[in-house]
Amino acid sequence: MNAKQWMEEADQVLMHTYGRYPVVLDRGEGVYLYDLDGKRYLDFGAGIAVFALGYGNRAYNEALKRQIDRLVHTSNYFYNVPAAEACRNIVNATGMDRVFLTNSGTEAVEGALKLAHKVYYNRYKRADGEIIAMNHSFHGRSMGALSVTGTPKYREPFGGIPGIVFADYNNYNDVASKITERTCAIIMETVQGEGGLRPAEPEFLKRVRALCDEKGILLILDEIQCGMGRTGTMLACEQYGVKPDIVTLAKALGCGVPVGAFAAREETASAFVPGDHGSTYGGNPLAAAAVNAVFGLFESEHILENVREASSYLGSCLEKLMQKYSCIRECRGLGLMRGLVFDRPVKEIISSAMQNGLITFSAGTDIVRLVPPLVIRREHIDEMIEILDRSIEECL
Repeated sequence: MNAKQWMEEADQVLMHTYGRYPVVLDRGEGVYLYDLDGKRYLDFGAGIAVFALGYGNRAYNEALKRQIDRLVHTSNYFYNVPAAEACRNIVNATGMDRVFLTNSGTEAVEGALKLAHKVYYNRYKRADGEIIAMNHSFHGRSMGALSVTGTPKYREPFGGIPGIVFADYNNYNDVASKITERTCAIIMETVQGEGGLRPAEPEFLKRVRALCDEKGILLILDEIQCGMGRTGTMLACEQYGVKPDIVTLAKALGCGVPVGAFAAREETASAFVPGDHGSTYGGNPLAAAAVNAVFGLFESEHILENVREASSYLGSCLEKLMQKYSCIRECRGLGLMRGLVFDRPVKEIISSAMQNGLITFSAGTDIVRLVPPLVIRREHIDEMIEILDRSIEECL
């Protein structure tokens, strides 16, 4: 069947929960993707910030092949070596003490929320804890994660769990005003992704950390998109000198294999006892092997150093593009997590870029989001700028 026929087949059997682009992707190589017709696309979306290592990394692929031939799944009634190694790698990378491996970022958020509620329950013997989340945040689409997602259009049709209070991101006074004796945790992204590529202001994050310490409240940092090196450090919060009580990871943690994690300090993690939480597939040997391959390649291929170099160049190129077009109101973000804010909807620009061989995504209606693989070089940035420039021209 050709691409059109495959899209028609998919539309007949898939639930209509995505507005898909009319493209059937077939394979990837480096920082490029190819569709069924052989057309090449420069990928500045990375599967929504997932494929940090690009496509076809031989060492990564071989690590997965070896594990498939050895053992794919057991259950969490047994130990397995790849999971133990993966958790040690995460502990070393995050400065946390204990890890729970999940299948996704959404599940990592769910686990973090449960852990915060269990800490509160152990302290007060009540299950009425409240969590403060941020307006314009995004944490996932399951009922718990959706409940702390600060975008009403995603949340309102489904109700959500009780005890969630929203405050304005980067507004310390608003956050402080929402605290009550029932507040058990504050959750936020260190850099908001779907909410507009907004980094936390340093003073805001530091004051919230101090407030949590003063009030005995847990600080949960969602680093699912901004973590794992995307901002130039393993965790974005490292650049603020702030350490959370719980941190969530996913996306680039497995570079395409479905895996996530939440990690916590010992005094927080110890609230969980056998039976409090679980996952049939969480921490299976195949997913854990992917995590270990990723950490090994981050070191051997000097990924963090490349992110810092590439992000500096990307920032300067985007500033020049912004100066050229008055329709670009702002360039914001951190590291290789950038957004161009336009004075109009960007759907047409993204579609034009796709036709011209560049994959990008939006964040909201007016922001072009750029989250490329972390292995991009200057020549890829130059190519992206040339295509995006041409695509903007076509839409004016």
